[in-house]
Amino acid sequence: MPTRRDFVMSSLMTGFTLAVTRAEAAAIHTDDHGLVAGEVSIPTLKGDIPAYRAQPDRTGVFPIVLVVEEIFGVHEYIKDVCRRLAKLGYMAIAPELYARQGDLSKMTDAHEIFANIILKAPDDQMLSDLDSTVTWALANRGDTTRLGIVGFCRGGRDTWLYAEHNPYLKAAVAFYGPVAGNTSPIQPRTPLDAARELKCPLLGLYGGADDSIDIADVRRAAALAKTAGQVVQVEVFPGAPHGFHADYRSTYHKDAAEAAWAKTLDWFHAHGVA
Repeated sequence: MPTRRDFVMSSLMTGFTLAVTRAEAAAIHTDDHGLVAGEVSIPTLKGDIPAYRAQPDRTGVFPIVLVVEEIFGVHEYIKDVCRRLAKLGYMAIAPELYARQGDLSKMTDAHEIFANIILKAPDDQMLSDLDSTVTWALANRGDTTRLGIVGFCRGGRDTWLYAEHNPYLKAAVAFYGPVAGNTSPIQPRTPLDAARELKCPLLGLYGGADDSIDIADVRRAAALAKTAGQVVQVEVFPGAPHGFHADYRSTYHKDAAEAAWAKTLDWFHAHGVA
C-alpha cells in the first residue's frame, strides 16, 4: 500500500499558483451558488489523490467533463473552470495528477516545476488516474455515456493522450497542447506518435503568437488522426500567445479566450457530451 511519503500533496492548494506573475484582481471568479463544489478524494490504483469537483446542486445525473491542469496544479483558475462548466449543467472534475511528484503549492519557479515534477510524472500514471477519476464520477452521479475532457497547456498534451487512450470519450478539447517533443522511458510517446489511435472528436485551440508550439506539428497530428477516420478541428487565434485562456496571467487574451470557450461548449454539444 502507498504511504504518505508517496503523496507529497494530500490536499489541493488554495488560491492561485505562486509560480507565475499574476494579477488576481483581474481573474474571473465564478461563484458556487447552486453548485456542489469542493475538494474530493479519488481512489486510484496507487492510493487516493485529491481533486476538485463542481456539479449542479440538484437531483439527477450529469455529463462529465474531466478538467486537466496546467503544470501549476489544481489551483484557483482550474477550480474556476470547473465551476463555469458546472453552472452549465456538467459535473466537472480536476484531479491533482502530480500529487505524488511534489508539492506544487510551494513551488515558485516554472522551470523547476517542469524539470522536477512534470518530466518525472509517468504517462501511464496520468492515464490510470484519469480512468480512476471517471470511475469515481460514475459512482457519484456522473453519466459516463456523456464523457468529455478539456485540458490546458501540459494538460492539453495530456488531453490528446487521453483521447488516444479512452474509447468511451465522446469529445476532447485541447487548449494549446503540445503534440511533439522529447520522450523518455516514463513518457514514451508524444500525441503525434499516437495520433492514429485517437478515439474521439478532438478540438485543438492554439495561439497564433505562441512560439512554444509548432502549429505544423499539430496539423500533422490532426491529419494522421483523420486518416484513421477520426474528426479533428484545429483553430488558431491570430495574435494570441501561449496561455491565452489563463485569465490570471499576463498572457490572457480576452477575445481569443472567449471565442475559444464558446467553441469548446459548441464542441461538447455537437459531439454528445452536453
